[in-house]
Amino acid sequence: MKQIIGILLIVAALVLGYMGIRGLGESSKSVELLGMEITAEDGAAKQNAYIELGLGVIALVGGVYLLGGKKR
Repeated sequence: MKQIIGILLIVAALVLGYMGIRGLGESSKSVELLGMEITAEDGAAKQNAYIELGLGVIALVGGVYLLGGKKR
């Protein structure tokens, strides 16, 4: 049972990591206007992306811990 939960946590970590990285990339836009580059960032989207990345790291650590534990 621990192995199944560990695998599910690792899969969830990969999904959350992908969503977090994608969210960071989409949280800022830049436009070049008359030779100047103007950048706008969405703070809420960036915060959500960092939360997803953090949860992904926690899920990865938990999954590795469950898969790497001693077998009894």
